[in-house]
Amino acid sequence: MAIDLSQFQNLDPENIGNWPVVVKATIFVVVVVAVVFAGYKFDISEQEKKLVQAESEEVSLKAEFESKQKRAVLLAAYKQQMSEMEESFGSMLRQLPSKTEVPELIVDITQTGLANGLRFDLFQPGEEKKMDFYSEKPINLRVSGGYHNIAEFVSGVAVLPRIVTLHDIQLSGGEKGLTMSALAKTYRYLEE
Repeated sequence: MAIDLSQFQNLDPENIGNWPVVVKATIFVVVVVAVVFAGYKFDISEQEKKLVQAESEEVSLKAEFESKQKRAVLLAAYKQQMSEMEESFGSMLRQLPSKTEVPELIVDITQTGLANGLRFDLFQPGEEKKMDFYSEKPINLRVSGGYHNIAEFVSGVAVLPRIVTLHDIQLSGGEKGLTMSALAKTYRYLEE
């Protein structure tokens, strides 16, 4: 069916009812297409942009939710672990001597060496260094004796009721047997 354009020339805008059906249908189609295009342009395209934005936000929110859910599930385990750590920390703090116990600890180190048959060639306490919540007191040691005596001394220092660490250990042999030089560090809890 071909459209005759002559039908559009003599149209009376005040008497639309008498227009030919083809003209009415063409104008109807043009109006519908214009309304659909305008609706898409001004309303649907904006909604599509919002939809895309909401979908990307949904993905990030789901990831955040999953992360928080995992942490929430592990919260009881974290609380238990924190409680154990606090208990362990308290136990370690009790192993740090107070100010008055440091001289006793130095005596314990000396007695451990003498009990294992070692001779002290050097026992030189150094200046105390303050750290965050504790202080270190270094002691330069040099002891002489047999290999087993030195090994027993190191083991004895390790099992003292207070924390003592040995650093920069050097062993050398000589006429007197074996000589060990080391830096022992004792620690004190800063009460303030």
